[in-house]
Amino acid sequence: MAKGTRVRSTSPPDGGWGWMIVAGCFLVTICTRAVTRCISIFFVEFQSYFTQDYAQTAWIHSIVDCVTMLCGLGFALCYSPAIAMVGKYFSRRKALAYGIAMSGSGIGTFILAPVVQLLIEQFSWRGALLILGGFVLNLCVCGALMRPITLKEDQTTPEQNHVCRTEKQDFKRVSLCSTWTKKWGQTCLCCSLQQEYSFLLMSDFVVLAISVLFMAYGCSPLFVYLVPYALSVGVSHQQAAFLMSILGVIDIVGNITFGWLTDRRCLKNYQYVCYLFAVGLDGLCYLCLPMLQSLPLLVPFSCTFGYFDGAYVTLIPVVTAEIVGTTSLSSALGVVYFLHAVPYLVSPPIAGWLVDTTGSYTAAFLLCGFSMIFSSVLLGFARLVKKMKKTQLRFLAKESDPKLQLWTNGSVAYSVARELDHKDEQSVALALSITTPHDQWP
Repeated sequence: MAKGTRVRSTSPPDGGWGWMIVAGCFLVTICTRAVTRCISIFFVEFQSYFTQDYAQTAWIHSIVDCVTMLCGLGFALCYSPAIAMVGKYFSRRKALAYGIAMSGSGIGTFILAPVVQLLIEQFSWRGALLILGGFVLNLCVCGALMRPITLKEDQTTPEQNHVCRTEKQDFKRVSLCSTWTKKWGQTCLCCSLQQEYSFLLMSDFVVLAISVLFMAYGCSPLFVYLVPYALSVGVSHQQAAFLMSILGVIDIVGNITFGWLTDRRCLKNYQYVCYLFAVGLDGLCYLCLPMLQSLPLLVPFSCTFGYFDGAYVTLIPVVTAEIVGTTSLSSALGVVYFLHAVPYLVSPPIAGWLVDTTGSYTAAFLLCGFSMIFSSVLLGFARLVKKMKKTQLRFLAKESDPKLQLWTNGSVAYSVARELDHKDEQSVALALSITTPHDQWP
């Protein structure tokens, strides 16, 4: 993050410097996700140079993705904070902002895929990797654009500031080596962590986390094996790189158009359903892939898969923010992308092992497709169960007491029967005052 004057705002500005944050996040996704996707173009080069099978070679791409999502190392130090910053600056147009920011992955893939293939032909895979490393240094420029912002929910009250100052003064009076100081520090740390990560106990977030595991398992192998699969069915090297370019440019269309569409009033309340729809259709595309064995058939696949891949990638931060809120969005996104790490690590080698064992890509692609479909069905079933519970609670409330109105937020219910009774008493008193003759008034 850039060390500058912290911008103060009571609510997300939905514009202004926020568009510079979007531009910075756009460049970050080019330098991280697009470069990682282009590693699949190196797959055949690595396989022939090191004389290894599919499963062993796939570990190269898997480790890159896993470290990005699992640790606070390399790309992870840029990717997650940049995405979280967009959520801080936008509220009403959040889906559109994320669509533009995340489209950097598609644009980068569209441009870099043929360029990387050309660099490999001109400078070998070693020289191509060296040039890509120099390009990634532009992340330093992106970091300079990230200006922190303080929102209303992030601001502390004067009473809280006074308590914090008092506690700090008391803390200074006590010896740092005392047992009481250590216990006090541990207690404060535990309370802070409990408040920051309280969303981990939310049932909706747990279901989302499980779904993300299956979705990430299904998504990752395609970006490793699309080029090798195309080469295996007789497509040339340049045409295989062209398929990755198509995937990237249609990914842009999915990012922006799906973000814009789900920000419309008619779909604003159905962003969760749109996310399920996109993930499920990507799974169906996977199931059709083993039957597509020529360039004219693989081009429509790249278009369809790329569009819905861009669509659901745009909605991941939006759906996460809907569940946990903007205050915990940065931590929640960190957990969500952390959960991508294990599937990203194991799914390409497992798919490679299936290819080595069966001699075909069919089993690997079918497993990935069913994994993504299961992810979509799981989220849809969880949302359906939650809706049924709310309906049942309202029905029981009306049956037990017609004056009882029941609202649910998860497992918490709020009753306003007492307020309704108070209004009834006022109505009775008013009626009596109207019907009583003037000569009977005291």
